[in-house]
Amino acid sequence: MNDFSEQQEDDVLIQEDRVWQGNGWTARVIKNEDDDGWAVAMIKDGEPEPALVGPWTMGRDKKNPKPLDINAFHTLVKTASEVIRRHEQQLHAQLHKSLRVETEQGSLTVKLDIVPDEDDPYALLSAVDAYGEQLAQVRVAPTFKLSTSSAAAWIENDFRRPH
Repeated sequence: MNDFSEQQEDDVLIQEDRVWQGNGWTARVIKNEDDDGWAVAMIKDGEPEPALVGPWTMGRDKKNPKPLDINAFHTLVKTASEVIRRHEQQLHAQLHKSLRVETEQGSLTVKLDIVPDEDDPYALLSAVDAYGEQLAQVRVAPTFKLSTSSAAAWIENDFRRPH
């Protein structure tokens, strides 16, 4: 078999009652381990774990799951994409914090950007003036707690690395 026909086979999407693929996602109807019902798992292509697992409707016979269809699949893709987006926003908020501190020189924005390196995690503490010019930047522990008082103390200490 040549590479072209192998590639074509790889591109064929499954669209069946219990498995539906498209838009970079796979919906898979699975037996709910907690009860007699069914669940649907939404898996983004290339990811090892589902982004979303939720209950799935029983079919008319009250025994088997309702079949997947294009409309249900699109709704599931939208919901799973929103879950991922919220997770990314939450992670961004955990890794990037900023606040304003009023000083005699004017308003400064102090930022803490955590770099979650597996071997050597750290954070960068920086100060930016009202014109967007960076006044200082130091490396701090990733556990540094940014607060109005810690930022003010750092500014008052001439931007020396906090301990």
